[in-house]
Amino acid sequence: MPSETRSPGPEAAGEATSGLVRLMARLRAECPWDRKQTFATLSGYLLEECYEALDALAREDFDELEGELGDLLFEVVFLAELGRERGAFDFASLAGRVHAKMVSRHPHVFGEAAVLDAEAVKVQWEKLKEKERAGKAAGEEVPSPFAGVPRSLPALLKAVRVTSRAADLGFDWQRDADVLAKLDEEVAEFKAELVLEGATKESVAHEIGDILFTVVNVARRHGVDPEAALQATNAKFVRRFEEVARRVRASGREVAGTPLPELDRTWDEVKKEETR
Repeated sequence: MPSETRSPGPEAAGEATSGLVRLMARLRAECPWDRKQTFATLSGYLLEECYEALDALAREDFDELEGELGDLLFEVVFLAELGRERGAFDFASLAGRVHAKMVSRHPHVFGEAAVLDAEAVKVQWEKLKEKERAGKAAGEEVPSPFAGVPRSLPALLKAVRVTSRAADLGFDWQRDADVLAKLDEEVAEFKAELVLEGATKESVAHEIGDILFTVVNVARRHGVDPEAALQATNAKFVRRFEEVARRVRASGREVAGTPLPELDRTWDEVKKEETR
């Protein structure tokens, strides 16, 4: 009878990570490019690797996801090595810090607290975060309710985070009908601004921002990730328009010279076939 296949345990992961940390130290010592990097230069690579990992995750391409997560881990190890060189932190200290935080944020696992479901865990998590922030701000000004929300977050994700934080504190619409009414109100204001004689680019942008912010609230209340939803719509548009372009070229023409009504008809055909 064949032996049962087992995944490597935590020990193997620890050895692999230690090897990666040693590799990074050697690269910093011996590779001119790696020696040249700074916190500032690595920030762009870190963001790029995050987006590449998210793309693989959205497509559920697990082979590619493994590679992208490895690249992301390498950026973390790289930044940790820079921190070690400055005497600020290293990989061991940041791993220990997040380990301690996860233990303290899961008293239902490592302590005596009891929770009923995942939503109760989320509420408990936010209360513990609030308690930590209050402890750090002791003797200082009253901390912002949005302390801890990174300023550099992408706009859609940041809107989710700040509105979720406000909702946790009781500042939220009571009914979906209320937030939908707010969306109608914002769209009406946007339309009014467009026909206004003195409308400016800035004033139009302001109204568009209000619409997007309200749409994020609708998504949040229904447990929908607006970033993922928009990425899916982007992919759908690209897929359909590529098919439109393919059909136009198959007829011996180019998209740019095809009348819009004909492009619209082809688009409708592609959409109908896809939804069918």
